[in-house]
Amino acid sequence: MSYSILSAALLATLGLSACERPVVVAPSPTVVAVPGPAGPAGATGATGETKKGDTGATGSTGATGNTGNTGSTGYTGATGATGAEGEKGDRGKTGGDVVVIVPSK
Repeated sequence: MSYSILSAALLATLGLSACERPVVVAPSPTVVAVPGPAGPAGATGATGETKKGDTGATGSTGATGNTGNTGSTGYTGATGATGAEGEKGDRGKTGGDVVVIVPSK
């Protein structure tokens, strides 16, 4: 069966190709263009205007940063020990009259 389908396809292809007419294209003669002498130079063009662009817009101000955390309070130092009380001194003697002589200049 597979050979019969293949044979039918081959015969159909040959039958259709026999109906087509061949197309003949006649070549045209080759023409080579020879350039002539160069013409005179053209006039110099006008100089263009110099322009200055507008200044761009100023950018927006950035956002304010966050406030940092408050630091911890330090510990209170220990209180020093109280010193011992000194000994009581002896009472001085009562003196007599003392005369002080101041030399004159």
